[in-house]
Amino acid sequence: MSRDFDPRLLRAFVTTAEELHFTRAATRLYVAQQALSRDIRRLEHELGGALFVRTTRHVRLTVEGARLLPYARRVLAAHEAFSAVASAREHRPLLVDVGARAATGHEVLEETRRAHPELELVARFHSGLTGAAQEILDGRLDASFGRFAGLAPAVAARLAHLPVRYERMAVLLPDDHILCASDRIPLKALAGRTLYAAAGNQSAAEWTDLATRLFAGHGIHLADPFPEIEGPEEFMRVVRKRGWWVLASTEFIDVPGMTLRLLSDPVPLSPLSLVWRAGLDHQALDALADTARRLAREHGWLDLPPDAWLPPEDRTAMQSR
Repeated sequence: MSRDFDPRLLRAFVTTAEELHFTRAATRLYVAQQALSRDIRRLEHELGGALFVRTTRHVRLTVEGARLLPYARRVLAAHEAFSAVASAREHRPLLVDVGARAATGHEVLEETRRAHPELELVARFHSGLTGAAQEILDGRLDASFGRFAGLAPAVAARLAHLPVRYERMAVLLPDDHILCASDRIPLKALAGRTLYAAAGNQSAAEWTDLATRLFAGHGIHLADPFPEIEGPEEFMRVVRKRGWWVLASTEFIDVPGMTLRLLSDPVPLSPLSLVWRAGLDHQALDALADTARRLAREHGWLDLPPDAWLPPEDRTAMQSR
């Protein structure tokens, strides 16, 4: 039967074996001699045999003690190596999915880098919190940004989030269309139209869900499912080729030949949170969250306009700050 031995007991054994003197060993370990003797006796009891021969003048290893000493040293070395790696985990790079370079998440990341050059935050540019959340739970990603209320409850229960911003929703349309003449487009002006909102991209299911809720109340149709589009260049190619109008937010990439216009009457909002695995302890994550709070406060990112549109569950999630 395998047994687990307390590293403290093994350390007492190795130190005493090196000193062959209980008083000096106790001094090295910063413990009382009585406590050291008690630990040695406990280890001997667990092993079922003596490790030292003690006399009033000398302490020496028994045959069994000499046999076990190199193994105890190896166990302690492995334990110390593990402890060093574990204690240094918060100094490893933090991998953060920010969506795109035009996104709020990237702005928060860049500001954190400026404020904390000693920390390493590595950006990844994928889209969709649904996909990112699973990667966070799998340990392949540390944090991401997106609509927290759009996650499955079983997934959200294992994550933590910090509300960061209500992004204004917008529409991307051809820049020669008559609606581009106005800075804002009323939702009723899109009635009967079909907009792309990432249907078919399971990594961004939370965005498609938000769009479906918005469209249903205003007679706007959701474009048919399409495979996930990787990268801004491919997105621009597909959008131009298919002639799509796109549901977006104000923090969106520039697409040549197309114009981004705010939606209004009411003002639809895309709620954005910083999301990470519950219990994650990392210095760079703390810095990222602090920066997000500061920017939200300075820019009023969490101020709700009086005519805002937002699903009830999103309001609840974004109030948990």
